[in-house]
Amino acid sequence: MFIDAGSLSAEKSYRLITGLVVPRPIAWVGTRNAAGKMNLAPFSAFTFVSPKPPLLGISVGRKGSVYKDTAENVLINRDYVIHIADGPMTEALHLSSEELPADVSEAEMLGLETVPCDLVDMPRLADVPVAMECRLHQTLEFGDTKSRFIVGEVLRFHIRDGLLRDGKVDTLELDPVCRLGGPNYATLGRVVTMPSVRQTQKTTDKEQVT
Repeated sequence: MFIDAGSLSAEKSYRLITGLVVPRPIAWVGTRNAAGKMNLAPFSAFTFVSPKPPLLGISVGRKGSVYKDTAENVLINRDYVIHIADGPMTEALHLSSEELPADVSEAEMLGLETVPCDLVDMPRLADVPVAMECRLHQTLEFGDTKSRFIVGEVLRFHIRDGLLRDGKVDTLELDPVCRLGGPNYATLGRVVTMPSVRQTQKTTDKEQVT
């Protein structure tokens, strides 16, 4: 079968794309609302943009003609936190996606402990394996729906003890949650480790010479 992309509404296109582009990492984004409370929401249109300085990007859509609270809070305050949730926090992660009044703190509603950040003016979740203090770097708008792609610079990484080994994250120990299509989530499952392409090429060249 084939689908003409131009015939799809924004909603139908979203449902199709989010079922095809899987699995997706989830940025659990904490921002500070007008009341000074912590707004918390998950975003699976999430990627890294640059290693130096470390820049992370999230795409934030709109509710009708109004941008979601996360985008508004970031543009006003510039400071925010991106958390990485692990398996035990899947339910809280999912529940934080509920649309609530702007002055309601999802962190308080879900009973999630917070602690002050070091470099940005807001709290962060205490019990997640990773929290990254971010400051707004740039925003861009895309498409007919004017989704905002928000790029922030990571100023400080908070990483649970035991996750880093020789400067690399132990992904199995991290146990990150990913998003599939619809209200479906997954964890890592089977992990396949492949030899580096460079090492494979060296082995092949040696065999050819022999």
